[in-house]
Amino acid sequence: MANNTVPFTVPSFAGEAADAVVKVLDSGWVTTGPQTAAFEQDFADYLSTAQTPAHPETAARKSPVQVVAVASCTSAIELCLRAMDLPPGSAVLTPSLTFCGAVNAILHAGHRPVLVDIDEDTLVPSVRTVAAAAARVRPAAMVVQNQGGYPVDVPALTEAAGLDHRRVVEDAAHGPGAARDGVRVGARSYAACFSFYATKNMPIGEGGAIATDDEELVDRLRAMRLHGMSKDSWRRYHPGGSWRYDVRDIGLKANMTDMQACIGRAQLAALPEWQRRRAELVGRYDEALRDLPGLVLPQRPAGGTGTATLTHAWHLYQVRVPGRDAMIAELEGAGVATSVHFIPVHHMTAYRSLLGPQECATVPVTDVVAEELLSLPLYPALTADGQDRVIAALSAALRARS
Repeated sequence: MANNTVPFTVPSFAGEAADAVVKVLDSGWVTTGPQTAAFEQDFADYLSTAQTPAHPETAARKSPVQVVAVASCTSAIELCLRAMDLPPGSAVLTPSLTFCGAVNAILHAGHRPVLVDIDEDTLVPSVRTVAAAAARVRPAAMVVQNQGGYPVDVPALTEAAGLDHRRVVEDAAHGPGAARDGVRVGARSYAACFSFYATKNMPIGEGGAIATDDEELVDRLRAMRLHGMSKDSWRRYHPGGSWRYDVRDIGLKANMTDMQACIGRAQLAALPEWQRRRAELVGRYDEALRDLPGLVLPQRPAGGTGTATLTHAWHLYQVRVPGRDAMIAELEGAGVATSVHFIPVHHMTAYRSLLGPQECATVPVTDVVAEELLSLPLYPALTADGQDRVIAALSAALRARS
C-alpha cells in the first residue's frame, strides 16, 4: 500500500506495553501464568465499573463478573457452546452478517447454525427477527453479536428466542467500550466473548476472553481452554505445586499466554482514552457526511431505544452506499483504504452448501444491506488530516454520481 494512502486501520499500543513484555521475558515464565491471572482480574474490574451511569444507583451496582482469558474470540465461543453440553447437531441461532469464525465455532462444537436476519438500522438481530427464526426451528442455543460496537439487548433477544439465559453466548468481539444504561457489555452476561485481535478496540495482536457471572462455568472454562486439564503449567510447576493432573472434559488448546496478557494489561489502561478518540472521530464523520446524497450513516444510539441509554463502542463506522464495490475502487484510487463487515456467511460457498437454499433465503434484509455496507477508516491514530482526506474522497465520489 502506498505511503500516502490513509490505511483502513492502524493498531495502537500503549507505551508501557513494550516494557511489560521485557519484564515477562526476564521473568522466565511466558505462557499462562501470573500475568494472565492479573489480566483476567483487571478486565473483570473494568467490566464491573459503571460507564457514565444513566441512573445514580447504577454506579453503586457491582457485577460478580469473572474473566477467563483464551486464545481468540472464536475459541471463546466454541468453548462456551461445548460447555453447554447440548445434544450433537443442536440448532444454534446466529446472524449471517458476522465473521465466519463465529459460525465456524458453532460447527466445530458439533452443532447446526440457523440464520437470524438483522434490523437494517442497527445491523444486529431484533426481537422480531429472533422470534421469526425461533419459530422456524426450536433452538437449543443462540449466539448474539454486538455488530460494529452496537450494544444488543441480550435479555430481550433471549426471551424472543424462548431460551434460558444459560443458552446464550454474546459475541462481544466488537464490544469493549459499549454499554447499556451505564453497564458495560459483558458485565452481566452468562457468557460474553471478547476479541483482542490486531484490528479491535483493545488490540493485543491475538487473544480473547470470556466474561461470565457463573462460577461453575468459570471452573469448566479454565480447564477446557487447556485440553481439559485440571491444572495448568503454572499451578503444576510453581513452588508447592504438583505434577499430577486429571482431564474430566475434552477441551481445546486455547489458552492465553503471559506475553499476550502483559500487553493486554497495558492496553486496557489506555482503552478509555482510545474510546474517547473514537467517539470524537465519529462525531466529525457525522457532521461532515450527514447531508451527502445516497449515503446512509450508522445509527447513533445517543438517546437509546425505549428506556435504555446506549453507548456505542464504535469499533466500526459502517455506512451504506449503493454501488458499494465501485465506491471502494474510487476511494482506493483517491488513496483511501476501506473494508466491508461482513460478507454474510450464507454468501460463501462452504456455508451456502452446508445450509441449503431454503435456509439461505431466510435473511432478506441481510442480503440487501450487505451489498451496500462500507466500513470507513476509524482508529485512535487516525489524524484530522487523514480523516479529512477520507471525507473529501467520499464526498467527491458521491457528488459525482448525483
